[in-house]
Amino acid sequence: MALQCGIVGLPNVGKSTLFNCLSNAKAQAANFPFCTIEPNVGVITVPDIRLNKLAEFVKPNRLVPTTIEIVDIAGLVKGASKGEGLGNQFLGNIRETDAIIHVLRCFEDDNIIHVDGSVNPLRDKDVIDTELQLKDIDSIEKKLIKTTRAAKTGDKTAVKTEAALIKFKDHLENGLNARTVDASEDELEQVADLCLLTLKPVLYVCNVDEASVVKGNAHVDKVKEAVKNERAEVLFISAAIEADIAGLDSFEDRQAFLSDLGLEESGVAKLIHGAYHLLNLITYFTAGVQEVRAWTIDKGFKAPQAAGVIHTDFERGFIKAEVIHLEDYLKFGSEAACRENGKLSMEGKEYIVQDGDVMHFKFNV
Repeated sequence: MALQCGIVGLPNVGKSTLFNCLSNAKAQAANFPFCTIEPNVGVITVPDIRLNKLAEFVKPNRLVPTTIEIVDIAGLVKGASKGEGLGNQFLGNIRETDAIIHVLRCFEDDNIIHVDGSVNPLRDKDVIDTELQLKDIDSIEKKLIKTTRAAKTGDKTAVKTEAALIKFKDHLENGLNARTVDASEDELEQVADLCLLTLKPVLYVCNVDEASVVKGNAHVDKVKEAVKNERAEVLFISAAIEADIAGLDSFEDRQAFLSDLGLEESGVAKLIHGAYHLLNLITYFTAGVQEVRAWTIDKGFKAPQAAGVIHTDFERGFIKAEVIHLEDYLKFGSEAACRENGKLSMEGKEYIVQDGDVMHFKFNV
């Protein structure tokens, strides 16, 4: 599954530095606005210790972790919804992503210029929220013109669509994001074709200084309070520390560095897991001598859908799936031992795949 999270934020909040830590792609990190002009795309692996544990038993020729694409989108400014600062291009880049990672500056540093002259993450959030909301309102109004015309003729579908559009428009005009609308599944379907920017799930990443990396700070607390009614997550990490970690050669050195700071895992790992959770994704595994591999699927996928992630023929010709729960595989040490102990089950088309399942698919086309 080609999944994308877009990193957004005002200029000089640390998002390009963070992006560089997330992937091998090198976005230019400079101390002035608009250092990022074209979106940089990096493919990052999802850290999963379960993959390594499974490989210890299978001893495959290779390991293949699951991945997410991270897109570094150029810094937005006031007026982006009207085309300011290449705004239309930037907003178009956001529209193509599955979720938004919104980086907020939550550190003080006189040596790093803030585009608005002072550090205020709530103001920064409002600037970007407003631009995204204005773009969403524009999208709704364009659809309303045609929908209202049809509704006046008595078209029942158009009447229903018009009501949903007006509901979202009123909400947005009150300065609220579409993701906070109390909408039914049917109402969400009426606006699905618009790909509303503020309807996308969002992960707020507070970029803090080293002193705040363990417990956060007052800026972080304000952000958490401001977004408590949104369907969103809040993380705080230090992009500067992540850059230092990325410069260390060995895993052992990186772990020692984290330990000295009182951290159990890097901010990058926290962010990747957060993005994975934000998109409501789970992982299943395939395991054989050639490779042990992690596969990304939506939570709630049935076995044929999960098989289709490997190849469409697997879904089209699905017969059954052999399933071993990971904890059983790790307990008994092999597929054969799991089979002997009754821990390998044959599942049909209605089986809902569980996070960590080890699967082998039977199909015929």
